[in-house]
Amino acid sequence: MTAESPFILVDGSSYLFRAYHALPPLTNSRGEATGAIVGVVNMLRKLMIEYQPTHMAVVFDAPGGSFRNEMYDQYKANRPPMPDELREQIEPLHRIVEAMGLPLLVVPGVEADDVIGTLATQASRAGMQTLISTGDKDLAQLVDGHVTLINTMTDSRLDRQGVVDKFGVKPEQIIDYLALVGDTSDNIPGIPKCGPKTAVKWLSAYGSIEGIKAHADEIKGKVGEYLREHLEQLDLSRRLTTIKLDIELAQGPDDLQPTQPDLAALREWYSRIEARRLLDTLEQESGEAVGESVSNSADDLEQNYEQVLDREVFSAWLERLRAAGEFAFDTETTSLDYMQAELVGVSFALQPGEAAYVPVAHCYPGAPEQLERDWVLEQLKPLLEDPHCRKIGQNLKYDMSVLARYGITLRGVAFDTMLESYVLDSTATRHDMDSLAQKYLGVKTIKYEDVAGKGAKQLRFDQVPLEKAVPYAAEDAEITLRLHQALWPALQAEGELAGLLQSLEIPLVPVLSRMERCGVRIDSKLLHQQSQELAKRMHELEQQAYAVAGRSFNLSSPKQIGQIFFEELELPVVAKTPKGAPSTAESVLQELAEQGYELPALILEHRGCAKLKSTYTDKLPQMVNPETGRVHTSYHQAVAATGRLSSSDPNLQNIPVRSDQGRRIRQAFIADAGCRIVAADYSQIELRIMAHLSGDAGLLKAFAAGVDIHQATAAEVFGVDSVEQVTADQRRSAKAINFGLIYGMSAFGLAKQLGIERAAAQQYVDLYFDRYPGVRAYMDRMREEAHAKGFVETVFGRRLHLPEINARNKMRQAAAERTAINAPMQGTASDIIKRAMLAVDGWIEKERPPVKMVMQVHDELVFEVAEAELEPVCERIRGYMESAASLEVPLLVDIGVGDNWDEAH
Repeated sequence: MTAESPFILVDGSSYLFRAYHALPPLTNSRGEATGAIVGVVNMLRKLMIEYQPTHMAVVFDAPGGSFRNEMYDQYKANRPPMPDELREQIEPLHRIVEAMGLPLLVVPGVEADDVIGTLATQASRAGMQTLISTGDKDLAQLVDGHVTLINTMTDSRLDRQGVVDKFGVKPEQIIDYLALVGDTSDNIPGIPKCGPKTAVKWLSAYGSIEGIKAHADEIKGKVGEYLREHLEQLDLSRRLTTIKLDIELAQGPDDLQPTQPDLAALREWYSRIEARRLLDTLEQESGEAVGESVSNSADDLEQNYEQVLDREVFSAWLERLRAAGEFAFDTETTSLDYMQAELVGVSFALQPGEAAYVPVAHCYPGAPEQLERDWVLEQLKPLLEDPHCRKIGQNLKYDMSVLARYGITLRGVAFDTMLESYVLDSTATRHDMDSLAQKYLGVKTIKYEDVAGKGAKQLRFDQVPLEKAVPYAAEDAEITLRLHQALWPALQAEGELAGLLQSLEIPLVPVLSRMERCGVRIDSKLLHQQSQELAKRMHELEQQAYAVAGRSFNLSSPKQIGQIFFEELELPVVAKTPKGAPSTAESVLQELAEQGYELPALILEHRGCAKLKSTYTDKLPQMVNPETGRVHTSYHQAVAATGRLSSSDPNLQNIPVRSDQGRRIRQAFIADAGCRIVAADYSQIELRIMAHLSGDAGLLKAFAAGVDIHQATAAEVFGVDSVEQVTADQRRSAKAINFGLIYGMSAFGLAKQLGIERAAAQQYVDLYFDRYPGVRAYMDRMREEAHAKGFVETVFGRRLHLPEINARNKMRQAAAERTAINAPMQGTASDIIKRAMLAVDGWIEKERPPVKMVMQVHDELVFEVAEAELEPVCERIRGYMESAASLEVPLLVDIGVGDNWDEAH
């Protein structure tokens, strides 16, 4: 090992938190958080490019406690739980690190610092120079002649002199320094009122904690009193801050060598998280086009893409399409908004390698004369509306909605490649055409940016020259056809999956299209009034905050808030940023507010008001379609792995319901004159599905009797004679147990939620399984099935693949096992409400009652119903929803009626 190539140890946990807090939040189109992943990967790439290491490891903290928790049960006890949007990025990040060819270490029972310390010590003994990439101050204790720290975010290094310059003490004094100062985020006690300056002063004068103890009586003032009062806990603090250097590890420094990256896995992951820049760099570095490694031999097909500009050629194509009875079809438009998009052209494909594009509205200077759009649509209308002529498309719901604007009702939707891929394996890849072509055909398709440019100068498709537009548009139809030819046989080979596609997902396409185009009416005046009230409340909160702080400041400025909190008001430091400054993150404010500090509570309320105002009360009125006067969301079938629908623009799934101000936003969702809002919500559907799947006699009996399931559980677990004697607290605990077990909550998580000791929570769980043994048997069965097959299934045969179920990493495996238990319930619930939507829509389309299905949110359907028909309509809706599935327990639907969504919910 040379000086140019040191042994590099990456503090992966430090990277993760720094990337999460330092970078803006990013999500992919499915709403999955990706910012921390992208940040860490970029930092790792930068490190590798700069140092070209021959020996390297990336080290993460293992889940669960460490030996320090056994040493001190309050260790990290006050640390807020990891945000869900960060937690969900850990497993994908681990997989990406492995795909990059980097050794990944996650050692149970110890922290990443201890693994790094042990490896650095071993490397030093072997004469290796070690570079530790971290932002954690604790690791400064490892610095010596062989070990240096580097902070990639600030491009700063800490050698021995660097530690002295930064902390004022030598590396060998860092442990004592940390023990004296303490750490609120780790809950290490320290000496009260002993800050960094005092610790440096004492260590400069007395050398070590032993020296300070020997001269404790000489230290004057209040801080001296605190020192003498807390001398006994210094030893504990010292042990907690000392990094272990002798952990037993399966691999030593010589074993930790980067290998060649798994390019296919990286492409798949970067596509899944939609990291285009990483995909581009991967392509550049690998020297090959994305998809070539799969099989570009598929592109050996001679491509015959035809531009159709005259009526005779178009008529010939029309005859071929009629005769074939099945063809791939696509539209090109001016916008992704189906309510505003103008049709620019249509494309068709009948066989691989051959396709046609019919431009009807390209309007750039010098554009050739094209067929009239109205004439083309008039010719196509009988074909597109023929239910016996089978259409194949990619996300045909969009094309259906666009055509509806021109008076064409697209019928005969036989296959949608997006849905074919999704039903085959919802987790295998993203389900856009480019990703599917890469995965299943080994083809790199033409991207929209390739023909229209990027950024502010990007062209609308009607401005794209035909020499570029024709191959792009024709390829869309031709690739779609080839994808169907690859995916459909795979689905047929899997039995029930083909039936699920044809009986549920494809029939749902027109239902969702109608719901989207119907939209929902909102009261813009009410939202405007609420915006004004929120603005007024924000102003009041600002004035109160200024009074508490003693001066005015920017409530949105972390720097100013940090100065007031920690320098002027001397509030306790709960956590620190990656750069070492006291954090003012929301979790910190929540903890300080819970401790009774007024200013953090005021800022939290101010932030909540600001979010409601910007996200909902200000934005929703701007989203009202001027033609319809309603808001039109987009529902997504191929996003959630469990089969649940999601929505965007606006996201109806996330409209707040728990706070008073949040519920007021739902009050703005109203009905047309003479109509009311009806909300129909499945009652405890996942618990009912649990009873069905587990077959547990106790649960089946409780649901059959129609008792409150949480009261029934409380009576069983707490040994109460009858449900009537169950207290509110007992019911609350039972509810936490019921839902906690569904989502894989541990006794530790239950204890935290209920505010009880872990042993008591474990006792509750044990009692639950004693009373409901069928539930435990179901959970065991699902784990075994998942390990054996790699997937679990819903009641209706939907497969929920678990790529991590047999992972070597036990943490990933355990997470996959929890998913194996929960996914059949979530997936079955999603299938049931889809079946209900089909039934209700079928009734509406056939009998034309005065009712519109306007929204689907989680387990709830929302309707707009004529007041005169409320009672019969509600009964029909209840009947269709409760008969959507036949389970061992009855399905129950709660129906509410109101002038707005909040009243009806």
